[in-house]
Amino acid sequence: MNTSISLKVLEDYAEEISQQEPEILKELNRETYQKVLKPRMISGHLQGRLLSLISKLLQPKNILEIGTFTGYSALCLAEGMQKEGELHTIDKNEELYNLQKKYFKKSAYADQIIQHIGDAKEIIPTLDKEFDLVFIDADKQNYSLYFDLVFPKMKKGGIFISDNVLWYGKVTQPTKKGDKATDQLKAFNQKLRDDKRIENLLLPIRDGILISRKL
Repeated sequence: MNTSISLKVLEDYAEEISQQEPEILKELNRETYQKVLKPRMISGHLQGRLLSLISKLLQPKNILEIGTFTGYSALCLAEGMQKEGELHTIDKNEELYNLQKKYFKKSAYADQIIQHIGDAKEIIPTLDKEFDLVFIDADKQNYSLYFDLVFPKMKKGGIFISDNVLWYGKVTQPTKKGDKATDQLKAFNQKLRDDKRIENLLLPIRDGILISRKL
């Protein structure tokens, strides 16, 4: 194997072979990079197609997303949602609400996506739903708490997807003093690994995606 091939080259090839982004997502991706701080937080082509495929395989009725950002991942998850289903997405940054809404309205899922602005710790307990699919891409220090809040609301066989669990590789190294986010992510990864109520697969895609299935 030629180990000199860069990860960027491999990722570009993977995107070329994978299903192409829908036009609405290409447009949202461009606007995110033009107008929003830290645009690399967007899920992007390859991860977005993975979320879409998982959703299409699962065909969820109810989806929960913790961490909306500009709405790219929500639109990907919605692609497999049942026609009578709902996608609830939570974000604390109210400045992004209008951008999210703009693209949700342009999509085929405008009437099914419900935006929540505020603290996920307070909003999750108010959601009287049973979720088939959960995606978390929010503040890393609270991943464990969000999991504990959501788990009782998940259906048997439901999927819980956690983003950024490799944290730029920091989880594999000794934690630097004061780096609470890395410590909390390490603890979260170990917590899910040891939880006998779920089965897990960590994929080294982008910054790491941990897929957990409720048994």
